Amino acid sequence: MEHTERVWLVTGASSGFGRAIVEDAVAAGEIVVATARRPDALADLVAAHPDRVEALALDVTDRAATAAVVADVEARYGRIDVLVNNAGHGHVGAAEETPDADLRELMELHVMGPAALVKAVLPGMRARRSGAVVQMSSMGGQVVYPGFSTYCATKFAIEGYSEGLAAEVGPLGITVLVVEPGAFRTSFAGASLQQTDRIADYDDTVGATRDMITTAGGTQPGDPVKAAAAIRVALDAEVTPLRLPLGSDAVDGILAHLDSVKDEVLTWEKVSRNTAFPDVGTSD
Repeated sequence: MEHTERVWLVTGASSGFGRAIVEDAVAAGEIVVATARRPDALADLVAAHPDRVEALALDVTDRAATAAVVADVEARYGRIDVLVNNAGHGHVGAAEETPDADLRELMELHVMGPAALVKAVLPGMRARRSGAVVQMSSMGGQVVYPGFSTYCATKFAIEGYSEGLAAEVGPLGITVLVVEPGAFRTSFAGASLQQTDRIADYDDTVGATRDMITTAGGTQPGDPVKAAAAIRVALDAEVTPLRLPLGSDAVDGILAHLDSVKDEVLTWEKVSRNTAFPDVGTSD
């Protein structure tokens, strides 16, 4: 995408990555419609940049509200050039500890909501043969630790959805960027973090993760401001990557995971290949 004045729609914009992305885009001369459940948290940005920032209330799990917001923004601004699906929150707990309702709620927030927004903006982007969709995933979209099974399930899902989406809309001039941050100083481990009730048998595995995430606030190495700048650099690149890990922990963790997957596939390669019908033959 050429770097010209674009119209951004950013969800979960009241704090953390969302707010940093709004601030970065505005500083670059863009126009941003920032949405949040509590848009008053953006009042200072709106006051400072009334011609470039608008704050709207939006719960991304509300399908009717999602469609209405996209239609309203397109009607008043003429287009949405960049959609940033950022709304979400953390969750820690073993799979067995996690109520079905928690899993469904997180899937609605991290997968179904973003998918609805993508579907709402695509007709306009297709008509213009341009646009970008930024999906805020996590290094947890590729790497899983005990206690993050539910959270990572949603991030794996949005990554699979986005990889397929990229192949579908790329030929139409639309870019998809999946962002995979590691530990950044956001509210992920703060008040919005969901925790399950403990089962003692998981204290040696999930317990360590729970203790880490609940004591990490304010000490994470990642700077959301630098993350926002990196996202814009990736969007403005001649070739935008499908995935953008952010932070040394994300890069190291994902590379180690990919090596582990490759090693395991190679170890079991012969068994895996020898599964065809006899008339098809086998591969060594």
